[in-house]
Amino acid sequence: MVMKKEIMQTRTKVISLSALVLAAVVFGMILAGSLDFTRTAAADPSAAPATAAPAVAALPAARATGVGLPSFADIAERAMPAVVSIRSTEIIQPSERRGGMNRFFGDGTPFQPFFGPERRQGAEEEEQKEQSGGTGFLIEADGFILTNNHVIDGADKVEVTVGETDVYKAKVVGRDPATDLALLKIEGPKPFPTLALGDSDRIRVGEWVMAIGDPLQFEKTVTVGVVSGKGRAPHLSAVTSSFENLIQTDAAINFGNSGGPLVNVAGEVIGINTAISRMAQNIGFAVPINLARRLIPQLKEGKVVRGFLGIQIGPIEAEVQESLGLKSRDGALVQSVEKGMPAEKAGLRHEDVIVRVDDKPVKNNRDLIDYVSGRRPGTKVTITFIRAGQEKTTVATLETRREEGETPAQEPAADENREKIGISVDDLTSALRKRYSIGPEIEGVLLTHVKNVSAAADAGLREGDVLQEVNSKPVASVVQFRSELKKAGDARFARFYVYRALPRPANFIAAVRLKD
Repeated sequence: MVMKKEIMQTRTKVISLSALVLAAVVFGMILAGSLDFTRTAAADPSAAPATAAPAVAALPAARATGVGLPSFADIAERAMPAVVSIRSTEIIQPSERRGGMNRFFGDGTPFQPFFGPERRQGAEEEEQKEQSGGTGFLIEADGFILTNNHVIDGADKVEVTVGETDVYKAKVVGRDPATDLALLKIEGPKPFPTLALGDSDRIRVGEWVMAIGDPLQFEKTVTVGVVSGKGRAPHLSAVTSSFENLIQTDAAINFGNSGGPLVNVAGEVIGINTAISRMAQNIGFAVPINLARRLIPQLKEGKVVRGFLGIQIGPIEAEVQESLGLKSRDGALVQSVEKGMPAEKAGLRHEDVIVRVDDKPVKNNRDLIDYVSGRRPGTKVTITFIRAGQEKTTVATLETRREEGETPAQEPAADENREKIGISVDDLTSALRKRYSIGPEIEGVLLTHVKNVSAAADAGLREGDVLQEVNSKPVASVVQFRSELKKAGDARFARFYVYRALPRPANFIAAVRLKD
């Protein structure tokens, strides 16, 4: 009886264990099905029935559409050695203080360059040694470095750190404020590590990119994002506005990133980080590397010289297309033509629509600007345009584009009186008229800068004012203005007849002290 009882207990345990295992298997199958685990299972096609093959094959195919992330660590490891830290030092006199990082972009702009922390302030009555930080990257093994112009603008000394500790004195070889680019050169053990330049024309919105730089002095910081947009013109400053064709990215960038590389997943530079928007999160802009690539030969020569037509152009809106009877909105609409400039000499006038320059079709303003500015002064270009529904051609000989605020070579040096009263003046161009809301009927010279502490400021003058007369003598150019100011001789005051466009057009007389 004891033996029989033990056998029955053993059978009971086996049955219970079997039931428990079976329940566990069923529960596991239900759970696995609910969590979709079966989708990752691999199947041997040879073992499956022929009718089941298509269904089994479809599952891995669906998984294959997922996009894997690139190895950002590998990209950073390859790029880091060629990224350099830049420290610029400028000696500032008390009367020349220009407001730190806002000197390039201006206090009124919503954009900021990626400088380092605010420059150090010393005693107000003493000269100051002001420093700012930025980033750059080596593009040639013999020491050529690409960065932003605003990183080194006005610097008396520029130092570059390669790697962790190697510091070199850098020479500013060439700079181009219009595109905010600068080329530096260092001398040392060669070859230096370099970064390959990619093709910014081939990038697509949504592509992965990496920004490398020294934000807030945290050297060699890496952030990752995507290309958020192309062909952006955010109007960073009056100096750059004509040539802005920037890459937008959401890769996090901060102060100190100026001049650093924006690289693609192949580790190639496709942009130079330039500015951020202070009004948004992660809206940054970079100069396309193809633009820099075209300018490097001229930067090596010390200065970028551009061809110039002397016209103000605009896009062709739907209303303009209809009113002019145009077949399409392709082309660049001539809004105004500067007197005495190549376009006027070639017979162009407002309301002409430029559709081709030489053999290059002009689809929009950017096509015309890029082509003309890429030609040397003295080059003859054939311009095809539409006027009153008829296609016409003309030939223009390009002149040298004078950047905003640049003094023409033929003009005399600034005289002592002009320096003392604390102003900078420029001829009225189409671009300046547009910027300061000055109509084509207004003649005179434009005040592009008025020192805060100066005789001009005391007299109520400010940037954007137009000086139309000096001591009752009309002036229409900087040359005339300086000539009339010199005639003031030993007089204590100069009398200016001033036009101010904003907030509403008005004229007034300002007496500016020349001598105490």
